[in-house]
Amino acid sequence: MTAIPEFHRPFPVDRIGTTPLEQDVAATAAECAALAIRLGIPAIHSLQCRFRLQRGEAGRISAEARLRARLVRDCVISLDPFDAEMVEDFCIGFVPQGLESDDPDPESEDEIGYAGGAIDLGEAAAEQLSLSLDPYPHKPGAALPDAAVEPLASPFAILSRRLDG
Repeated sequence: MTAIPEFHRPFPVDRIGTTPLEQDVAATAAECAALAIRLGIPAIHSLQCRFRLQRGEAGRISAEARLRARLVRDCVISLDPFDAEMVEDFCIGFVPQGLESDDPDPESEDEIGYAGGAIDLGEAAAEQLSLSLDPYPHKPGAALPDAAVEPLASPFAILSRRLDG
């Protein structure tokens, strides 16, 4: 049995045709709090995503989307929390489970398997948020101390000084 994700927005695939259909999803405050814990960040104030869905061949559903999020990150330089905004455009393909491509090309479109006649737009947005987070967030204006940016002397320079002195 699989657990229901924190941000669950199932959308019936039979509502999606060959003409593009737009669908908005937004996380509640409780869902944002649960996602922040899952992603290991201090807070998510808001998360919305607008999907443009279109049916393709063999049950494939193409999605173009724009994700918007307001969140709190911890600065890797100062360790202070700071507010950040994110806007991310992405494309994914929903495919029937078992028909996912095994293409290792990182430039190919990401695919999410679905079963039971519904795709989960909330989980797709949560996964994209996770992938889009800066792994080394820093607060605007934060800088390393001067001592940290000075290059260290090479071991050979240190040895030469010891031999000369």
